[in-house]
Amino acid sequence: MKNNLKLLPLILIVSLLTSVSTQAHPHSWIDMKTKIEGNESQITGFTMSWTFDSITSAYMLDGEDLSAENKAATLNKIKDSVMENINVEHYFTYFYDGETPIKYAFSNKGTLTQKGSKLTLDFYVPLSKPKAISDRPLKLAIFEPSYYVDMSWDSKNDIQLSSALSKRCSFELIPPNPSPEQVSYAMSLGVDEDPDDALGQLFTQTVIINCLK
Repeated sequence: MKNNLKLLPLILIVSLLTSVSTQAHPHSWIDMKTKIEGNESQITGFTMSWTFDSITSAYMLDGEDLSAENKAATLNKIKDSVMENINVEHYFTYFYDGETPIKYAFSNKGTLTQKGSKLTLDFYVPLSKPKAISDRPLKLAIFEPSYYVDMSWDSKNDIQLSSALSKRCSFELIPPNPSPEQVSYAMSLGVDEDPDDALGQLFTQTVIINCLK
């Protein structure tokens, strides 16, 4: 049963943590680092590093073979399952030119490592085709729609531009600004309630990328 659970989408895995979660959103946390990749004329993708909180990490490892001789293969198997599921969810990553979404290509390139009690997933998200930079701002947000999972950058320092892009582009990190009523609503939701997929975007940070022509 445990192995089957790991084939569920990440959000469903987290939603099964009722016994260890408080009855309010969010129930799980991911600390992110993101590098915006590209050259002096194009953005080509994102290098991601997602660190899961200790409880979620423990659940992902529950029942797995973590013996010295098999741990690497086990982590790789879990990585493949998680990557398969976040591919289906478009990596929970929303990248826009104005109101037009920018699409991604399929990728299963990544590694899952453990440091202390936490797991970190490092992977690359390629754009389906490079995005030519212009003087129009681009918007990037990474969030889980129902806000079961809080996905956030601790600070602006957790976001980088490639050295080539940094010659022409800069960015700002805009914090979320939910109303007191929206915060109260999120705090009232239990883990077993039907998801509200309009909630996550209210609590997400937004990166605005500005480039010179």
